[in-house]
Amino acid sequence: MTEPAALAVYLHWPYCARICPYCDFNVYRDRGRAVEQAQLVQAMLADLKHQTESLGPRRLASIFFGGGTPSLMEPAAAARLIELARHLFPTGDTVEITLEANPTDAETARYRAFAEAGINRLSLGVQSLDDTALRFLGRDHSADEARRAIEAAQATFGRVSVDMIYARPDQSAEAWRTELEAVIALGPEHISPYQLTIEAGTAFGRAYGRGTLVPPDEDIQEDLFDQTQTILNGAGFEAYEVSNHARGPGAQSAHNLNVWRGMDYVGIGPGAHGRLTLAGARTATVTHRRVADYLAAVEATGTGWAETDTLSPVEAAEERLMLGLRTTEGVALRDIAALDLDARITDLSSDGFLTAERGRLAATPRGRKVLDSVVRALLV
Repeated sequence: MTEPAALAVYLHWPYCARICPYCDFNVYRDRGRAVEQAQLVQAMLADLKHQTESLGPRRLASIFFGGGTPSLMEPAAAARLIELARHLFPTGDTVEITLEANPTDAETARYRAFAEAGINRLSLGVQSLDDTALRFLGRDHSADEARRAIEAAQATFGRVSVDMIYARPDQSAEAWRTELEAVIALGPEHISPYQLTIEAGTAFGRAYGRGTLVPPDEDIQEDLFDQTQTILNGAGFEAYEVSNHARGPGAQSAHNLNVWRGMDYVGIGPGAHGRLTLAGARTATVTHRRVADYLAAVEATGTGWAETDTLSPVEAAEERLMLGLRTTEGVALRDIAALDLDARITDLSSDGFLTAERGRLAATPRGRKVLDSVVRALLV
């Protein structure tokens, strides 16, 4: 008997205590929204059930609570969503269930309740262990709170990932080394260091436009990237994806790998994206961004979808290429055959940016440093 195909579940909780100046995600202030949030939980439950009715038997692969700040939701609400996903997609396997959280003392006090709800992996938005940098980044926590949160998370969940932001204005290599080594010393199994990106429409984007925020130049950013790889590799972390480092395969993010490998995943909650195989075709789904619109859509149609787009074979292959090249394992050449890239792959491999071996295409360390340019060279 053939085992049902796997399905990952992404649940977007859009509320935050504060909107960070660099964030361009679909987020809203948490204040005074208790009634709306209770309605949203009900809508997310209904949406999850409705979206998956046409999929047939599936096996649950992973659950990821993202946001926003899903650690602000009631643990009982998380438990209801987990219970429904397990009911809809039975599996005998241990399933990774990740919750994103901020390392404030208030959220740390809720860890045990989330563990009891079924969360078994915590992704902590630490971003920095320097109080001045945390204020610049608009964070609500202090460096001491971050350290306490990492320690408490490891005692509660075991599996902990820490997000950090580097390449900040005026950040020195020595200051970044000190922060990164301090995080490593706290013992998390997974660290995701992201270069600060200035996004249009954010507070940082507006400051950049006014000339009041000046990021490091490209040479400094490249030096900090190289330093990051060297420090983490020396501490036993594998860079299995451009911005994700894990202490061995068992510490890698199963949910993120499911997405990067092109697995089907359902997107639930305001502004959530999904990828589903519907009527034999790869289909991109996007839910309504505004909470009120999402609630109204679920009530009217059963699902929060604002858009569904059936991808052509070429579009699906382009997406597989862009996601797969982010990982060290790369992408199967058969999955991108519709793109006819043989000549370009040969040229980029000769230049040391790609390898094409044993039926897989992967970016080299040199290629991952300039991955956006490599992808453009392949596709444009």
